[in-house]
Amino acid sequence: MKYKAIKTVVDGHKFDSKLEARRYADLKLWEKAGEIRDLVLQPRFELQPAFDKNGVHYRKIEYVADFLYYDNRKKCKVIEDSKGFKTDVYSLKKKLLEFKFPDWTIMEVN
Repeated sequence: MKYKAIKTVVDGHKFDSKLEARRYADLKLWEKAGEIRDLVLQPRFELQPAFDKNGVHYRKIEYVADFLYYDNRKKCKVIEDSKGFKTDVYSLKKKLLEFKFPDWTIMEVN
């Protein structure tokens, strides 16, 4: 559920908010300037695989970020989300992501 977000299209890509679309435009400029590389939109990260227990099937838990890229200046991979409002579910998934990828930088852009 998005809060007051307006879907926006840039370069044929549909973004959930104007904030996310603006951030994409910035990252494209940074990529062109050589500051970042390997920009990926909507990367998916499995936090927990699906499993069965006592006859019940549990679906996998995923975190879908806004962007993933390599920062040439900081020499690290960056997982990035544009956030206007942080839900409890988002906070929990981010915490699990931080644990699973300790060497990656996880950024929130407001």
